[in-house]
Amino acid sequence: MTFPERLALATTNVHKLREIRTICADWPVRWVTVEDHPGPWPDIDEPHETYLENALAKARSVASALGLPAMADDSGLEVDALGGAPGVRSARYAGEEATDASNLHKLLGRLEGAPDVGRAARFRCVAVVAWPDGRELWAEGVCEGTLAREPRGAGGFGYDPVFLPVGSTRTMAELDPDEKHRISHRGRAFRALGDLLRNA
Repeated sequence: MTFPERLALATTNVHKLREIRTICADWPVRWVTVEDHPGPWPDIDEPHETYLENALAKARSVASALGLPAMADDSGLEVDALGGAPGVRSARYAGEEATDASNLHKLLGRLEGAPDVGRAARFRCVAVVAWPDGRELWAEGVCEGTLAREPRGAGGFGYDPVFLPVGSTRTMAELDPDEKHRISHRGRAFRALGDLLRNA
């Protein structure tokens, strides 16, 4: 098992597409994405209770539909004071049609008045590759931090404007992309997955 010649990115999220292609820029593959694929693209639900199950569901669906190896991830923000929420429901924390802004608003509302010690949190990501023949690989990445009391920064997406990585006074949204990818959960997960592919 090694890097496939062509690899589909099983996401329709343009922010994720951009981040993954940047993080994996040195991978010797030809990317296939929803942006350049001429045929229909699977519409995939994420009903599962774990990041791994959701990521595998996405990768398996696209691998089956396109007949190509497919890569996907699932990730979330886990807040200690909220018992690990929003977790796998991070993208839909404020409802099925939630926006980044509505999710942030709900999160900060739930944490209003929480002491700094209760604002510890982490981003977690599970990245997977699934082949049409049933082979699969996966890896996990975690970034520990705390939550700011108000959004700061114009970069990133999701909860980046309130997430302060350990050792940083800047939120993820205030870091330049290279700084962010070096320490982010997604960067760590995909680099670990790349190591598995190289050494398999």
